[in-house]
Amino acid sequence: MRVLLIFICFPFCFSSQILNVDREIKRDTSKNHAITFDLSFSGAKIKGDLITLKGKLEYDYFFRNNYFIMCLGTIKSLVNGKDIIQNKGYFQMRFRDDDTRKISPDAFSQYQWNGIQGMDYRVLFGGNFRLRWFDKEKNDLYSSIGLFYEKEKWNPLANAYAFDLLDSSIVYRNLFRMNLSSKFAVKLNEFVDFAGLTYLQFPLNQNFLNPRWFFDLSLNISLNKYISFVISYNQNYDTYRALPIDKYFYATSMGIRLRY
Repeated sequence: MRVLLIFICFPFCFSSQILNVDREIKRDTSKNHAITFDLSFSGAKIKGDLITLKGKLEYDYFFRNNYFIMCLGTIKSLVNGKDIIQNKGYFQMRFRDDDTRKISPDAFSQYQWNGIQGMDYRVLFGGNFRLRWFDKEKNDLYSSIGLFYEKEKWNPLANAYAFDLLDSSIVYRNLFRMNLSSKFAVKLNEFVDFAGLTYLQFPLNQNFLNPRWFFDLSLNISLNKYISFVISYNQNYDTYRALPIDKYFYATSMGIRLRY
């Protein structure tokens, strides 16, 4: 198990997002809820006004038994004049432990879309067993194993689809996947912390040996208790695509995080 964890967690060498979520902001124990908001914006002038807007909102409600419900939504849009170049996002709800138990359940559901890749929608729900390897003041390491069901519609005729139209067929796909993940965080000093998250997701069919691999890194620089500057990088590698699109994607972003 330790060998498998190392393989999952440190292949530094999951862009169609999948379950890319884990809390890094510590809970204020005087409250039974928490709200965080990330926002990034950029503008440029090419043929038209090129505008990029990305927002992420998270609401957590904590129970007395150290479990909590997390509601999360994120949207990214890239518009050039009147043309929508990119439109993607997801909404997720999950029920899990607040990093207090050695082994704990983690249940989730999610809805997402990605117009540039032709994903009209992806609906999934499932659960994991989450394992805490260690959780110290300045670093932590968690991993999990689980199963989820994935229901998708892929549409190469979508307005924002960015690939050659080799086949105009709409694809529906329903399957179960095994999910392996790891998450780590390191607090470098009072103001700077670094976190990473990685997934390997195996389709439970004849394509089992073609997993989806997602990897995410983020650097958080706190300006004060309520405002932080965030730099992130994520990548997705998937050889089992429903449409003839690239196997590998990556993205970088910078923005502001607000916390209440």
